[in-house]
Formats: sequence, C-alpha cells, structure tokens
Amino acid sequence: MTAEVRIVDFPETRVAVLEHRSPPELENLSVRKLVEWRMANRLHPDRHRSYGVHYNDPRKVPAADYRVDLCISVENEIAPNSHGIVNKVIPGGRCAVARHVGPRDNISTAYFLNDVWFPASGETLRDYPIFFHYVNVGPQIVPADMITDVYLPLK
Repeated sequence: MTAEVRIVDFPETRVAVLEHRSPPELENLSVRKLVEWRMANRLHPDRHRSYGVHYNDPRKVPAADYRVDLCISVENEIAPNSHGIVNKVIPGGRCAVARHVGPRDNISTAYFLNDVWFPASGETLRDYPIFFHYVNVGPQIVPADMITDVYLPLK
C-alpha cells in the first residue's frame, strides 16, 4: 500500500469530545452517542468537522485498553451535559497527512503513514497521537465512498 503524503500546518482546533475507553468493536456505540449529541445541538457536519484522536494502535494493545477521542469541532466551550461530552483541543502544528478512501473499519493509510512512510521520512514525531479527520460523515455515505484524512503530528 502507498499513499500520497503531504506536510501541512494543521490549525489548533477546539473540539467537543466523547472519550471512548473500551474495545474497538464497541466504538460504534460511542459514535452513535456523539451523533445524538451533535444532532441535539444542531452542529451540522458541513460546518463542524468530525475527528478521531487515536491514543494507541488497536493491533498492539489489549482491547480493554483501546482509547480514542471521538470529536466534533466547535467554536465555544461545551457546558456539562448528560452525554459525557467534554472540551479539548487538537493542537496546531506540522503534520504529515495522507488520504484514505474506503471503509473506516480498517484505515490502512494510518498504518502506511506510521509504519512505512514515517521511518523513511527523516522526520521527528511530536508528542501528540495520530488523528483522523472524517471528511464525509452521515448515513448516506456508503463505505466505499468514505474519505478520511490521516494526520501524523511532526516537530
């Protein structure tokens, strides 16, 4: 597998976060909860981007230790709420980015970026995990048409 990799300056982005801290196969339940919150707060996907901050590699950690922040970009602080949504920031800075087109159940572009491109790049990682921008979201998007930009933070 290969992918075109670009170096970009990602802007600091305030996000509303649902912290998923359980096996990857339960992630869709957390996504549904976040989508319910998004709809209740009228945060349209065209204006409020969807992200996933992946703290560990599901291939390398026990399922119970899997961690991902499911995020929606917001302009304002989020008040305490019954959904458990909290405030965080995706820091700005240099990133390598590569686009993945296709189903999100195995974003192979992330493995390419981290395992193949990065070791040969001469770059140094920043102290922030790999994260995904889910470019198109919603029930009308078929898996083959899903677009995900994968960001690897660099110094």
